[in-house]
Amino acid sequence: MAEYRPKNRGLERVLGTGALFSTAYGNVGSSIYYALGLVAIYAAGMTPVVFVIAGLIFAATAATYAEATTMFPEAGGSSSFARRAFNEFWSFFAAWGQMLTYIITIAISAFFVPHYLGVFWDPLGESPADIVAGIVLVVLLGTLNIVGVKESAGVNIGFAVADFMTQVILVVVGIVLVFDPDLLVRQVDFGTTPTVGDFLIAIPVAMVAYTGIETISNMAEEARDYGKTIPRGIGLVVGAVAVIYTFLPAVALSAMPVKNGETVLALPKEEGGYADDPVLGVVENMDLGSLQHPAEIYVGILAATILFIATNAGILGVSRLSYSMGQHRQLPELLRLLHPRFRTPYIAIAVFSAVACVAILPGQADFLGVIYAFGAMLSFTIAHVSVATLRVKRPDVERPWKGPGNIRIRGHELPLYSILGGAGTGIALIVATVLDLRVLLSGVAGWRSGSRCT
Repeated sequence: MAEYRPKNRGLERVLGTGALFSTAYGNVGSSIYYALGLVAIYAAGMTPVVFVIAGLIFAATAATYAEATTMFPEAGGSSSFARRAFNEFWSFFAAWGQMLTYIITIAISAFFVPHYLGVFWDPLGESPADIVAGIVLVVLLGTLNIVGVKESAGVNIGFAVADFMTQVILVVVGIVLVFDPDLLVRQVDFGTTPTVGDFLIAIPVAMVAYTGIETISNMAEEARDYGKTIPRGIGLVVGAVAVIYTFLPAVALSAMPVKNGETVLALPKEEGGYADDPVLGVVENMDLGSLQHPAEIYVGILAATILFIATNAGILGVSRLSYSMGQHRQLPELLRLLHPRFRTPYIAIAVFSAVACVAILPGQADFLGVIYAFGAMLSFTIAHVSVATLRVKRPDVERPWKGPGNIRIRGHELPLYSILGGAGTGIALIVATVLDLRVLLSGVAGWRSGSRCT
């Protein structure tokens, strides 16, 4: 029995597998430009292992999103899933998690843009120039989005493909020039560097690199033959990030190994490290001969461009999400008011851009990363629970795609990927909250503020 009936909302179903993959990878791929350094701060020599663990959780999460999005091919992601499985309260809870990740996407992407442009002028990569430049970028893009300047899908796809190919080349060249498995093993001193607590908190931080999977769900209403193109697009994203995020951290730790308990990959630029521009650090620590300087310039420009696009995508995403939440009375009507001339949700754009600027002010990238992980893990966990619950509550709803690995419990067929993925993201959420008091306080404050708005 077909449950979902797409409504005519003026969106033409024209996006195929390639467009879905390219757009989603543009968001996922941008994260490595800061996630690599953030994870190294906590995980040190265990950084490659942490990315593998996070990748397995991501694969399970991707399967959950593929099943749910093909059931209900509409924008909203975990918020839409929770509305179908539970009620508006849990839908708001999931949407609040998404909103948090969008705001931090804006802040963290804008903050790292000047660090990569520091290849042209060193002070850009240091405080306070990085903070000032990040805030100026958010204000500029927020203003442009109010005016209604649209992103070019073709340009974004082109940069996403260039980004993926560049990362593949870095992996291949890195394996040839610097990859050293014995060194990777020798530099690990688990329990000391990193401590067990740091290792555990590094896992949700590593999930920062995978949060772009929501992008495909939000494009579902424009997907052609969504029962096939959405799972294929998600599958390609999983395969691509599995290759890049398994090998690039290993190359990075081979080029910048742990010495005396620390790696320059985890140190700020002021201390001679590369935590603020980790992929540029990989390039600078490989002997590329005459290609060294051109490669550094190329990676600096590409990374800054991808992060610029990610900042703009975050502003677009949070404005659209707030408008959708307003339609379901999950946010005040004020936030969904459209500009009388430009017809854009200008108040929402201004408010959330201002919040992102405040988040940039302390200049603490590691804190932004953990907050980002908190919002993403909250949203992912609700998505997993929603899909498992829908298997029980609504077993007869048509499911165009069901992943492998299903088990029967009390007569109900449950997806193993949602159970294991939900356990992984749920534990990561608890770890991020318990091991960092700042996250707990920020999360409670944000939830109370959001609840008062509804």
